Amino acid sequence: MSRLGEGTGDMILDFFKWPVFRVECDNAKGLKAFYDAIKYGPNHLMVFGGVCPSVTSIIAESLQGWNLVQLSFAATTPVLADKKKYPYFFRTVPSDNAVNPAILKLLKHYRWKRVGTLTQDVQRFSEVRNDLTGVLYGEDIEISDTESFSNDPCTSVKKLKGNDVRIILGQFDQNMAAKVFCCAYEENMFGSKYQWIIPGWYEPAWWEQVHTEANSSRCFRKNLLAAMEGYIGVDFEPLSSKQIKTISGKTPQQYEREYNNKRSGVGPSKFHGYAYDGIWVIAKTLQRAMETLHASNRHQRIQDFNYTDHTLGRIILNAMNETNFFGVTGQVVFRNGERMGTIKFTQFQDRREVKVGEYNAVADTLEIINDTIRFQGSEPPKDKTIILEQLRKISLPLYSILSALTILGMIMASAFLFFNIKNRNQKLIKMSSPYMNNLIILGGMLSYASIFLFGLDGSFVSEKTFETLCTVRTWILTVGYTTAFGAMFAKTWRVHAIFKNVKMKKKIIKDQKLLVIVGGMLLIDLCILICWQAVDPLRRTVERYSMEPDPAGRDISIRPLLEHCENTHMTIWLGIVYAYKGLLMLFGCFLAWETRNVSIPALNDSKYIGMSVYNVGIMCIIGAAVSFLTRDQPNVQFCIVALVIIFCSTITLCLVFVPKLITLRTNPDAATQNRRFQFTQNQKKEDSKTSTSVTSVNQASTSRLEGLQSENHRLRMKITELDKDLEEVTMQLQDTPEKTTYIKQNHYQELNDILSLGNFTESTDGGKAILKNHLDQNPQLQWNTTEPSRTCKEPIEDINSPEHIQRRLSLQLPILHHAYLPSIGGVDASCVSPCVSPTASPRHRHVPPSFRVMVSGL
Repeated sequence: MSRLGEGTGDMILDFFKWPVFRVECDNAKGLKAFYDAIKYGPNHLMVFGGVCPSVTSIIAESLQGWNLVQLSFAATTPVLADKKKYPYFFRTVPSDNAVNPAILKLLKHYRWKRVGTLTQDVQRFSEVRNDLTGVLYGEDIEISDTESFSNDPCTSVKKLKGNDVRIILGQFDQNMAAKVFCCAYEENMFGSKYQWIIPGWYEPAWWEQVHTEANSSRCFRKNLLAAMEGYIGVDFEPLSSKQIKTISGKTPQQYEREYNNKRSGVGPSKFHGYAYDGIWVIAKTLQRAMETLHASNRHQRIQDFNYTDHTLGRIILNAMNETNFFGVTGQVVFRNGERMGTIKFTQFQDRREVKVGEYNAVADTLEIINDTIRFQGSEPPKDKTIILEQLRKISLPLYSILSALTILGMIMASAFLFFNIKNRNQKLIKMSSPYMNNLIILGGMLSYASIFLFGLDGSFVSEKTFETLCTVRTWILTVGYTTAFGAMFAKTWRVHAIFKNVKMKKKIIKDQKLLVIVGGMLLIDLCILICWQAVDPLRRTVERYSMEPDPAGRDISIRPLLEHCENTHMTIWLGIVYAYKGLLMLFGCFLAWETRNVSIPALNDSKYIGMSVYNVGIMCIIGAAVSFLTRDQPNVQFCIVALVIIFCSTITLCLVFVPKLITLRTNPDAATQNRRFQFTQNQKKEDSKTSTSVTSVNQASTSRLEGLQSENHRLRMKITELDKDLEEVTMQLQDTPEKTTYIKQNHYQELNDILSLGNFTESTDGGKAILKNHLDQNPQLQWNTTEPSRTCKEPIEDINSPEHIQRRLSLQLPILHHAYLPSIGGVDASCVSPCVSPTASPRHRHVPPSFRVMVSGL
């Protein structure tokens, strides 16, 4: 026993040169050698060895029948970890499954909670993958995708990328590793966003050996190395890195030097340290078994062991389980027959593998060597694409600029309102319906106010407030539009009623009726909006767009979000509103066209209405199209909507009020005069054939009518004076007929003036009635002359006798009276009483031809 304990180290170093370690993995030969040793050889206390998994697993399964304990130093297959099937099997080398707790510790260290696996279709790798799944599942780490392949890994690699797997845990041999990294290069699954973790037991510079035969020409050497850069390999540690004396009295570093000196040209084996510690495990186990036998006061020696001695076999098994010492491979401890060893992490950096950390399974600790691990980016890769949902907001500077423009527009509208109220009694403003003008200004200000609401989004208000704003801004803009253009069109309708509707009776259309018209338009709007709100109200919806890279270059993706005001049947409701507004615009265009020839500037805004409708229509069509196309760009959309509203409102207000302001400052009378309201002889003939009644509909028309009535009253007073003169002449003739031989010259002239009352015309300054005296230019027809021949033939006494004069006056005076009355608002000569009302307009009375009555021979 002393020989076994003291010379064990030297014996093992010599033992590595024995040919027994060159074992071929042949099941038949291995089993035959084992059974021959059992049958023909001396009794064996333990079995040491077993490299090939297939041979080792068969032997280990049958050891319980011979009460033999087996200790392997190279069998890493996970199958042998099943203690129910292999209760007498131990190994000093960690199994392939031993890397899984180390991988778990590494994932936790970098806070990776989402991984994917890529496994070659081989039992060894599948078993490791299955064990890893159980380990990660218990630690709340998600395996988002599990892929396996046989020959071509590219399809599986593509699926991993499609599932956004950023941390890939691979289980494949070195030949497939080259293919995997070539596929990763093609799919761009390398660099700062990805981390590959693969087995670390590949041969040194393995990529040099497998590149030529394992890869096609599409994967060049530089591409393979680029994809491999930064991968992490996981494998057990061949020798401990700690400079501590082991059970043999040597440090791991001293042992390694002696091993290299004695192997004399034989290639190194990664399992030599586990074989060395394995011999010490056997020695310590046998020593502990002997101590147990001695302590039990049983007079049995360990040399008396046989294959049927269950008691001694159980003692050796228990002694093996109690193994605990520090060897050249680290702390040697078994847990359920499995070695709790040390796992190392290496990273591929600049075409070489660099150790970056190690995991101690006994203490369950991970140690990352400082400043050795290097990632492609500034920080470790994320375990998934970090999606940062970012609300697209309206730029504050843009909102401020457009708000400033809106405030300027509202100030301008307020100035127009002040101007309209201050000058409401001016004839120019009074004729243009100041109350309707106020409504136009109010509509414009409501349209301006909606801009402030359109610019408020999630960056300014809460979600609930935004949903309320969706409804409020729609109502304000709709009502403002109808108020402005409804008032404008109502004014135009009144002008149209005055000058175009020939069947309207004479009555005044006051502003109250126009307010009712505008109120009716607003009532239609309110009905539509109330039904919209009650049936299908506007809601806040969030539209998510495709991910975009981070502008700052961080390993995150930006998913833009955009708020909208929408409902289920948005198209239908917008169609109803647009149809109603379109009909309103068409009606306004019709009225503007019909009243285009009305030439009183204060009354007729048809030209400006047409310009307003044209500008508003074009801008709304362009704005709606551009706004729809820029739906995903809130800054552009808000800018277009705001500018359209500002432009339309400003142009409309300026077209309505700026001409009035200029005219009021320059020539207010010209705006209130009718430039075409003049009677010509042809118009009189046309009026005599067609009786046209024009309705006075506003305050300006009423004022004009009062002026005409006043002029008519003045002319009637003139008629009364002339009648009085006629009566005086008549009385004189009746009182002294014998003394009067002729009428004085001035009386003849007055009578001639009366008898020559002519046509009634209307002057250009407002249509005032005047009388035109048509004097006969023939001197032979003047009353102050007589024909000599006639005087000689007929005596004067006969012509100027009282009977003749009385008879002529009785016939001529009524004719004279009725002859000039129609020209100044009187009656026809055929009428006994006036045919029309004295207050009727002179233009629309029947004007008969003027009469000339000559009194001759007086």
